[in-house]
This record gives sequence, C-alpha cells and structure tokens, in this order.
Amino acid sequence: MRGEPIEAIKVGLETMVAALRQDPYALETVHLSMITFNRYPEQILPLTSLEQVQVPAIAQPAAGGTHLGEALEYVCKKVGEEVKKGDREQKGDWMPLLFILCDGRASDGQLFTQILPEVQRSHFGSIIVCLVGNKLQPENAKLLTDKIVHLDTTDGPTFRKFFAWVTVAVCEGNRSLGSTVGEPPLPPPPPEVNTVI
Repeated sequence: MRGEPIEAIKVGLETMVAALRQDPYALETVHLSMITFNRYPEQILPLTSLEQVQVPAIAQPAAGGTHLGEALEYVCKKVGEEVKKGDREQKGDWMPLLFILCDGRASDGQLFTQILPEVQRSHFGSIIVCLVGNKLQPENAKLLTDKIVHLDTTDGPTFRKFFAWVTVAVCEGNRSLGSTVGEPPLPPPPPEVNTVI
C-alpha cells in the first residue's frame, strides 16, 4: 500500500487507541506492538502498554516482494521475547491476538510454509487476517486461520470502520481469554468489512 491508504491506517490506529483507552479494563490489560513488512519486517512499536502507546509514522514500503513468511517468523520471535510466560512465581500475559493486514501474497513461499508450525506453537489467542486490495491470494491466509476478512476499498472511512471493529474484537477477546476455552469469538464485522469463507 502507498499514499492515502497508509495515512488512513495511521488515522484508524489512532482512533482505535483512543477508543481502547476509554475502556478501563483494556487500559489496565492491553499492550500493543506494530510490525510492518514488505521485503523486511520492522517493529515500529515494541510491545507497549496502551496508556503509553504513541502511534508511530508508517513508512511507505520499498519496492520488492511481500515476504509474509519472514514477517511471521519475526512476529514469532518477538512474541517469544516480549510476551511473559506464566510460572509458579509470576502470572503470565494473556495469549496475544494477531491481526495481519496484507494481500495474502507470500513472495517467500517456502519460508511461509516452513514457519506455519511455529506460528501454531506461538499460542495466539486468535489470528485474524484482513485482506486488503483487489489482487488477493486468500489461500495463504486460509493456511493461517479461518478468521479472514476483506476490505474492498482502502479509503479513510473504510479503515476507520475496520479499526472500530478491531477495537471491539480486542475488548471482547481481552475479557474472554481468561474465561473461555479455545479462541474468543469475533464480533460481526461492519458492512465495509467482508468475511471471507
């Protein structure tokens, strides 16, 4: 994505953070991390408490492929480093929720296939893939999760609706992770966000 969609994502993220801060439970329990990727993954926001999150600038992607496998490998590494595991002496963090915005393409198909078991071992509370654009490859997303949505357009209002839905999903998932078995249910998406079956 380039230009307006990148700015729309930043505005959507800022709206999401502001809305999450209105929820006292989320304010105490939610931490966010942001990783961008094209040819290389880059963590633009390390795992940070909601109270301290400042949405960073998102750089225009360089030319090159979409290395989804490398991005997932990096995400798994960061989860291993930043998410606290519980033991007898300390309570661990909730299982993280992973939201991926992409077109589904994996320029590094072999690494993508190899990293899938590692993604499963990372014990995400939920993995949600949002396919963006009109040149999609949903097959890869279906190997990751059955929770797949699609945005037809990448304008500001559509991204705001998407991030409003993510806000509700985070709040509901955050409350249910400690009390339900299996993945938390997702709220129904708004009309601008299409479910992929």
